[in-house]
Amino acid sequence: MSKEITSRADNYSEWYNDIVVKADLADHSAVRGCMVIKPYGYALWENMRDVLDKMFKDTGHVNAYFPLFVPKSLFEAEEKNAEGFAKECAVVTHYRLKTDPDNKGKLIVDPAARLEEELVVRPTSEAIIWNTYKGWIQSYRDLPLLINQWANVVRWEMRTRLFLRTAEFLWQEGHTAHATKQEAIEETTRMLDVYADFVENWMAVPVVKGVKTPNERFAGAEDTYCIEALMQDGKALQAGTSHFLGQNFAKAFEVKFSDKENKLDYVWATSWGVSTRLIGALIMAHSDDEGLVLPPRIAPIQVVIVPIYKGDEQKAAIDAKVKGEIIPALKAAGVTVKYDDNDNARPGWKFAEYEKKGVPVRIALGARDLDNNVAEVARRDTKEKNSYSLDGLPARIVALLDEIQQNIYKKARTFRDTHITRVDTWDEFVKTLDGKTGFVAAHWDGTGETEEKIKELTKATIRCIPLNNEQEAGKCVLTGNPSTQRVLFARAY
Repeated sequence: MSKEITSRADNYSEWYNDIVVKADLADHSAVRGCMVIKPYGYALWENMRDVLDKMFKDTGHVNAYFPLFVPKSLFEAEEKNAEGFAKECAVVTHYRLKTDPDNKGKLIVDPAARLEEELVVRPTSEAIIWNTYKGWIQSYRDLPLLINQWANVVRWEMRTRLFLRTAEFLWQEGHTAHATKQEAIEETTRMLDVYADFVENWMAVPVVKGVKTPNERFAGAEDTYCIEALMQDGKALQAGTSHFLGQNFAKAFEVKFSDKENKLDYVWATSWGVSTRLIGALIMAHSDDEGLVLPPRIAPIQVVIVPIYKGDEQKAAIDAKVKGEIIPALKAAGVTVKYDDNDNARPGWKFAEYEKKGVPVRIALGARDLDNNVAEVARRDTKEKNSYSLDGLPARIVALLDEIQQNIYKKARTFRDTHITRVDTWDEFVKTLDGKTGFVAAHWDGTGETEEKIKELTKATIRCIPLNNEQEAGKCVLTGNPSTQRVLFARAY
């Protein structure tokens, strides 16, 4: 076990923080609650972003960009949305600084430069986008409008943790407009399926698709659909949300269209988003006490090659094989590869460093290996090492990467499935939660009052009502009132 990284068993929170910093993903910044995403962490986000961007475009969406600042009057237009985000808003009140007349080395806000209207720094973009859509939509011919933007948002958090909860973070937010309620609902569930596809098949994290309770809905939504993932410490993490907004924002901003019968109606809306929080999910779902474990499909480096040599002659022979044959063949097969022939560090240090960074496959190649036409191949997920012939090595590596991807998902799926506990009594409910054993499937009487009381007593929330949930008669674990189905509770990030 790496001495640099706290073990999960000793302190899970410290383990997470150590991974983020030691694996070179991010760092704290001079701005309280904000983070610096380092090149390796940003490369991971770019890979995730690129896959998602293609998935959005494959489903008919296009990218645009809207302002960072939202006039306060626009932000107030949809009351539930404004109320839901009010406590997290950063607000711009002035547009200029000036030198302090009493201290020439200091700058102060110029009181004469107060804005006529205060500007909210984007916590979410519904207001500015729907005010814009009002000028873009007149007829059914303008619909559907399927737009996504990649942006940063600011939500003023008091308790922060790198990637999981920061005052500023990166995300994408889709905002679509439709002629009918049914089309909007179909869009909402379609994008939920896109998120589930990405998180399961690229990030190798199994999710539960469901709908949020009224208490947990996005502010201003008619329905919020979500994907919920389970972390290794038994806590849940919301990995993505897709909202059916009904006509709420269209009515707030007077966005109407003429239908085929030339009748005016309000458009139907959706919004959906995922953020750099997914990197936090990735870390906590797969990593171990030695560092990151990354699924090959989104790893910034899929294969690292480390030469082992004595003297320039051996180095030259290894270079010729690696640079002349192995790397071109791997790249031609679509594999991202790094050749670390830096002579400032020993091979053993490099092995530990790439293990910490979660590189899925490591190839070690020495002079004796060249003579025997083999290479030592180590996989990050299981730490197995095998000697493979250099003949056909690229094809073997491609197959191995796929095997690793599937194995990481299978391991996470098994963990998730064995950490969903059905309980029928309050004592079982509390005992299971305190045992940090993951999702608790329990009956709930459907009232917001009971939901809030359970949260107050246990800090557990209803993560979702699973889609296609099995219907069964039962009694609420807290009140004993009748219930028609179980819902998933958990403590969560």
